[in-house]
Amino acid sequence: MKVIKFFLARLEEHPLSRVGPGLITGVADDDPSGIATYSQAGAQFGLNMLWTMPLAFPLMAAIQSMCARIGRVTGKGLAANIKTTFPPIVLKGVVILLLVANTLNIAADVAAMGEVAELITGFDRHTMTAVFVFGTLLLQVFVPYHRYVYFLKWLTISLLAYAAVLFTVHVPWLEVMQRTVWPHLTLNADAAAVIVGVFGTTISPYLFFWQASEEVEDMHSKPGAVSLVSNASLAGEELRRIDWDTWSGMLYSDLTAYFIILATGVTLHVSGITDINTAADAASALRPLAGDFAFLLFALGILGVGLIGVPVLAGSGAYALSEAMGWNTGLECKAKDARGFYSIIAVSVLLGLVIQYTPISPMKALFWSAVINGIIAVPLMVVIIMLVSKKSVMGNYTANRSIVILGWVAVAVMGAAAVRMFIPG
Repeated sequence: MKVIKFFLARLEEHPLSRVGPGLITGVADDDPSGIATYSQAGAQFGLNMLWTMPLAFPLMAAIQSMCARIGRVTGKGLAANIKTTFPPIVLKGVVILLLVANTLNIAADVAAMGEVAELITGFDRHTMTAVFVFGTLLLQVFVPYHRYVYFLKWLTISLLAYAAVLFTVHVPWLEVMQRTVWPHLTLNADAAAVIVGVFGTTISPYLFFWQASEEVEDMHSKPGAVSLVSNASLAGEELRRIDWDTWSGMLYSDLTAYFIILATGVTLHVSGITDINTAADAASALRPLAGDFAFLLFALGILGVGLIGVPVLAGSGAYALSEAMGWNTGLECKAKDARGFYSIIAVSVLLGLVIQYTPISPMKALFWSAVINGIIAVPLMVVIIMLVSKKSVMGNYTANRSIVILGWVAVAVMGAAAVRMFIPG
């Protein structure tokens, strides 16, 4: 026990411990399901999907910074603010769809983690899936947030694996730069479907709820800290931190997605492998082309981000429903003091595990998760922009015009993607 306490104390002293929710949110965006989507983009279209990441970066960062600002300024999560500002039907619809989408996404993520663990260790994938599920669940329920969050922050380093993969393969950097700004792409149905998938997995509703609520968690973890509308003395410092934390966290996430598209584009695509169903498929396909080391880096990255992504998916749904119901909420709470909150986390994760033993395939779970996220992302972003622009909600800390404009551009892009999702052919 003394060794564990010493280890945790050293973690708290590390500079990484001072990084806020933006980093964890950014890394959670590149969960195993996201890796599968980015890998498919690179495998199918090579370097011609790299342009999506520079476009997505300012849009995702703008929306996430709005969510972070809402949480820190008001001292309440996104669902709690929606509850007090909009009709009940808005909150109910969003929360129900979010819970369904998150559970399906968890199912796809833990299935990918189990498959990758089987590739690395040789142990049965279902056994490994169960280990990951119960491990993440126990950490969330029994380890206080101010301790647990340090493990999550250290796991963010796992994304560096995808940059490291590029050192093991040949990369035509001049062509990479050219295709990033001027892709050779025909906008047919196949290309449109992949673009929809890329933007859908990059700008996801569960991240909105998570980051707003984690700002509240971080606020409560500091003695005497209150919302900025209640105490303006820290506003300048806190809002600057939010901007830096969120934009840097989203940049880390965006660059990683770029590297994944690039790595699979210069390996799988050039070798004629154009169909990737799961993140594990991408790792397996890399092995004969780029070697065991590239395979291991890619696979370990999947496991690392999965250990972040699954808690974020489960936690975001728990925050949303608990705030909507007025229950005691927070990962800092003991299980006995927030039974409803932790019950939602447990049910979401365990249902994700149970789906592994049903006729629902992980890819079908991922597909329906993407569809549901596509349905709720656009109206939810409109709600977020309205919230962050209301003085009755934000006081003197409404979002500036440039962020609001980027938010509306994100709505337009995601709206077009959502409409395209429902157009056959």
